[in-house]
Amino acid sequence: MSAAAAPIRLLVVDDHTLFRRGLTALLARDARFLVAGDAADAGEALRRAQELQPDLILLDNHLPGVNGVDALPSLRQAAPQARVLMLTVSEDEADLAAALRAGASGYLLKTIEGDALSDAILRAMRGESIVAPEMTDKLVAAFRALPATPAEPGAVQDGPLASLSQREQEILREIARGSSNKEIARTLSIAETTVKIHVQHILRKLNLSSRVQAAVLATEHGLA
Repeated sequence: MSAAAAPIRLLVVDDHTLFRRGLTALLARDARFLVAGDAADAGEALRRAQELQPDLILLDNHLPGVNGVDALPSLRQAAPQARVLMLTVSEDEADLAAALRAGASGYLLKTIEGDALSDAILRAMRGESIVAPEMTDKLVAAFRALPATPAEPGAVQDGPLASLSQREQEILREIARGSSNKEIARTLSIAETTVKIHVQHILRKLNLSSRVQAAVLATEHGLA
């Protein structure tokens, strides 16, 4: 990020006042970020998101009234351009799956170190999907728990993935297996930059915002 670039505008949503203030103070020390506002519950978060139109929302799950995961669709509607990173104590597999399927760009635990959180924010703004290392096994388990669709030859052509080319389907299959762009490039013997372009096309065609959402969709429809 260049010195001339505008800071990333953040909205911090957490019902614990001390944690919220501490997190705001931590992020304020980094010139790359600007905490535009904060909220203590889902209702306030929706109002602030609509008013401030932040670049990224740090969202706790355990909020009074409406959980963060349940508020996610409304928040994304209130601030369509904003990315959402869950920052929570919940290690529940169902919360993880629900957040990612609702469009969260990542799922982080509150035990994360400050530098790692800053890095996660920057990566999310680049369009990457971030899941806490402690949750990786649970992410795999969440995928396996999805209802399986038989992977028949015509299934992909008849379903929501029908708009994808054969190469895009191959890349989506690798994404669902957890492969990085570099690994996909090596597997398919193509350039990594070509993979990146295909991934962008896949997300646009499927109207998705993250690789994790794409992996979930691929698993649901038997492509993985």
